[in-house]
Amino acid sequence: MCQIFAGQAPERYSGETRSIRLGGHVTSVRLETAYWEILEEVSAAQGMALSKFLTTLHDEVLDLRGEVQNFASLLRCACLTYVEEVRGNSDRIAALKIEAQVA
Repeated sequence: MCQIFAGQAPERYSGETRSIRLGGHVTSVRLETAYWEILEEVSAAQGMALSKFLTTLHDEVLDLRGEVQNFASLLRCACLTYVEEVRGNSDRIAALKIEAQVA
């Protein structure tokens, strides 16, 4: 089973830094390429450019929590939420569990 995870291309988990504007300030966010790909998919699904989606998400967290302590971590967790809830990866997770039991 670990080959599924260990065998992925190193480009997927290499870090990529992007400059973004949040609240009128330019900042940079460093995430693994795989997360940027998911964020681009999410923003397209929302009908927004990635920069607009990130700004909207940041503003909504500010409204709800009053601050954004770790935006990069928030983005990673948003990607996980998208994969779990929107993509409905339950079939793939079930297949991985079956594969692990057979091995």
